[in-house]
Amino acid sequence: MDFSFTSEQDQLRDTVARLVRQQYDFDTRRKVAKSEAGWRPEMWAQFAELGLLGASFSEEEGGFGGGPIEALLTVDEEAGMGGALGLAAGVLQGRLMLNLDTEDWGEFYLGCAGGLDVNVTRDGVAEALPSGVETWQIALTGLRGGHSGVNIHEERGNAIKLLVRVLRDLESRFGVRLIELKGGSARNALPREARAKLALPAGHGTALAECLAGWQALLRDELGGVDEGVSLAATPAEATELMSAADQAVWLGSLHAAPHGVKRRSLSVEGVVETSNNLGVVDLTPAGGSCNFMVRSLRDSGSAALADEIVSLFALSGTRAEKSGHYPGWTPDPASPLLALCQRVYRRDFGADSKVQVIHAGLECGIIAARYPGLDIVSFGPTIRGAHAPGERVEVESVGRAWSLLVAILAEAAG
Repeated sequence: MDFSFTSEQDQLRDTVARLVRQQYDFDTRRKVAKSEAGWRPEMWAQFAELGLLGASFSEEEGGFGGGPIEALLTVDEEAGMGGALGLAAGVLQGRLMLNLDTEDWGEFYLGCAGGLDVNVTRDGVAEALPSGVETWQIALTGLRGGHSGVNIHEERGNAIKLLVRVLRDLESRFGVRLIELKGGSARNALPREARAKLALPAGHGTALAECLAGWQALLRDELGGVDEGVSLAATPAEATELMSAADQAVWLGSLHAAPHGVKRRSLSVEGVVETSNNLGVVDLTPAGGSCNFMVRSLRDSGSAALADEIVSLFALSGTRAEKSGHYPGWTPDPASPLLALCQRVYRRDFGADSKVQVIHAGLECGIIAARYPGLDIVSFGPTIRGAHAPGERVEVESVGRAWSLLVAILAEAAG
């Protein structure tokens, strides 16, 4: 199979690029996506006139004879897999699917965890800042963060959980009152930073600094070899209100007791985490607050059970906790014919054996497989590091290898 472009294909590609650039640029598409219709019929009419919508159909059916390869592009993979969740049954005609999404070159993924969110909210009653106190902000920074599925087994620090430990100690030592607590940036990312604003009895600033220095040394020792860059610092802050004592007790007690990390390891797939959760985001103010837990499991029953535990914990204090956004896992099929083909091509073209993995993260394969029972799926791609974190990056050299492998697999499948 020849994957180089013909002159006609090059001409069509240039025409489409010019059309989109002139009439349907990025800003225009964003406005259209937010409109009530969500699309522009006149643009799709132009695509149809160019023959794009029939490109994959045979010439006998009025198409361009583009062949049996379908391309599925999804949106919102990082935030909630909304694109894959919106895929209807019956759209795809193929029975083999190559998903271009992995963490390490040379590995074929054959299964993934499913999961759901637990969203916690509680209204608060603000109180005026009392006299005789100083307001301080405490920042816990310097953690590596990372993907809440791929990196969960590495015991990296969770900034929210660590700062709550510190705040509980400050409660008992100094009787501090909490003003606000904010941490984490995304539900599926390990929190790298967290900050708390608090009211401290006046004259205890030096003692606070000494206490934080002790905690910093302790946490660096506990996280040695994993997150020893953790740092704690206090700076003066301003505030006029603080949380009620009752709300502070509920939030700090519940967050301290809440689970985070690996819950259970798989008994059937060696070295794979079966069930876990990530306390990913917290945002607490005197007027109320919220936090989010992302629960994952290779078994739907496992994620449901752990989510119920979290809901039950917050129910003890009358705090609202709701489950949402469930997506199914992707059950591994070691006997997959497509996997055998991929392994054979990899060995032939790269002179080495590939690895087969099951990932403790939410690939879109689980959602798509549920919509299309019997679809044979294998996932692979270039090497990615720091997924879903500010330092996310890709190994450029592996991108070229992944493309070459994709073309070779398609040619082998077509042959």
